[in-house]
Amino acid sequence: MSVIALSGGVGGAKLALGLSAQLSSEELAIIANTGDDGFHSGLLVCPDIDTLIYTLSGQSHSEQGWGLQNESWSVFDQLEKMGGETWFRLGDKDLATHLFRAERLQQGQSLTHVTAALCKAHGIPPNIYPMCNEPLQTKLKIEGGRVLDFHEYFVKEQCKPKVKQIQFVGEPSLSNEIVALIERHDRLIMCPSNPFLSIDPILQVSGLQSKIVNEIPKRLVVSPIINGQAVKGPTAKLMQELALPVTNESVAKKYQTLATHIIIDQQDKQDRASLEAMGLKVLVTNTLMKTLDDKKQLAEDALNFLDRT
Repeated sequence: MSVIALSGGVGGAKLALGLSAQLSSEELAIIANTGDDGFHSGLLVCPDIDTLIYTLSGQSHSEQGWGLQNESWSVFDQLEKMGGETWFRLGDKDLATHLFRAERLQQGQSLTHVTAALCKAHGIPPNIYPMCNEPLQTKLKIEGGRVLDFHEYFVKEQCKPKVKQIQFVGEPSLSNEIVALIERHDRLIMCPSNPFLSIDPILQVSGLQSKIVNEIPKRLVVSPIINGQAVKGPTAKLMQELALPVTNESVAKKYQTLATHIIIDQQDKQDRASLEAMGLKVLVTNTLMKTLDDKKQLAEDALNFLDRT
């Protein structure tokens, strides 16, 4: 079995870590969302890529799930004293990653090649791939008509504004590396990341979704909804603001042209029949990943489910 995982940041990285414990680096490829990439203090920050790298290398901050453990903030403390803009703070060790990326990009390397180099620098296999090499920006139109960049909404405004519409700016194309990945992998797992802000940007890459459907026969989504709530982040809030019921059925409809399988939490076992009526193969299991064992178990459940159905 060979698997491509589509992942955003914190929630997706949890399952990606579990999958990496079950599969070799040759068997697993992770395509990361870059729709929330942005420039801060002159540096390109790729939050989801970096969260995956830090998580899989065992360096992620265990409590907050993102950033580096044992971080310090001397640079941004000094920047704040100088009157610089610091609502998006970067830790000292985290800055090294962004400086490394900036230097390589300025040398003309693609984001794909820079990401592979960062993986190696952090001591993990280079099997994390950006969804594209060109920019694609996720923007949110909020109540009152303003349009916010992703980090203005997520960090500066702390997801508080009411979202009226999600927009994607840019027309990225499939990279040769992503094309090759799809052609040599036979399973797809959509991690329990935000369907609207983490997975949907990936699917905006021109030609990606159709190539996945044509090339990969088994395509599984792990629902991020448990008992009418999202485990983390603004998924449930966004669904309510976009007039969508906060249910597994809404998640399934979001992926209805893509998914063949779905995993839902055991608290939502009553949803099995309606999801099966939509033509999906359904597994009910524990999807709440509190511990490393939880992550490994969900990954094992997902792989076994794909293998036998």
